[in-house]
Amino acid sequence: MPAPDLVFEIEGMSHCTSVDDARLHINKGEPVTLIVHGCFLSAGRFRALADVFAFHGQQTICFNYDDRDRISDSAAQLNQALAKLSEKIDTDQITVIGHSQGGLVARQSVSEFNDAQALSKKTKISLATISGPFGGIESSKHCGWRWLHLASFGITTAVCQAVTGSKWTEIPPDSRFIQNPTPLNTNVVRFLKINTDETETCRRHDAEGRCIEDDYVFSLAEQSHPVLDQLEIVKQATVKAGHVEIVGDSITAPDKLIRVLQQGGYMRDTPAERQAAFRDLLDQLYVMN
Repeated sequence: MPAPDLVFEIEGMSHCTSVDDARLHINKGEPVTLIVHGCFLSAGRFRALADVFAFHGQQTICFNYDDRDRISDSAAQLNQALAKLSEKIDTDQITVIGHSQGGLVARQSVSEFNDAQALSKKTKISLATISGPFGGIESSKHCGWRWLHLASFGITTAVCQAVTGSKWTEIPPDSRFIQNPTPLNTNVVRFLKINTDETETCRRHDAEGRCIEDDYVFSLAEQSHPVLDQLEIVKQATVKAGHVEIVGDSITAPDKLIRVLQQGGYMRDTPAERQAAFRDLLDQLYVMN
């Protein structure tokens, strides 16, 4: 890693650890990769992935937000944080990677919706999303049925808000947020959309090797969008992997994700002479936890 030469704080940003320290230590002349977590996760969940980037000489930070807030509000907060980051660093290269709901937040943060907090025109954003439910979350579709809210005298409204938080109006498949995505702003120079085929995947096995918890969260249909998928800037990759497996967990290294990110130019290639050392690192970060 290049030696850090700048220490600063930006609300919502931190290093990808569970340590309660908001100070960022980075090299201002080097590109920055920013990871945006999904539901029920935090910056600390991506510490190992940040170490994978560090092995390849890339500095990584994380964005923290309340996953029960409106997605558009979280996206506006991320946009403001990105604008402040772009003012602090000398490089114009920022990569934003969002997993699951973090993919929605990341994409919306660099859309024309946020022009009021526009990024510097010099900033070039490389966007990558992983398992993002761009087609809406099927299990929440009843939250978009206005007739049901009226017929239940508001009970379903209360239930939807209690379960999902303030974002309950944005995540149904027929919501305005899903149906009419705001165009990306001109800062985005490339967009890698990684879809996961999560059918018949497993998150946890018992002692006999039987699956006791699947790793299925979103279908490919939920990750698809008829407008977004047709944009010329969008490059897609579909990977057979579980929702958690794709980003790595306590026993599985994110080999599939690493391969796709390297093929797309989002992560530097691993030199041949360092392959063994990299494998050892992955064993330490994931398999031996």
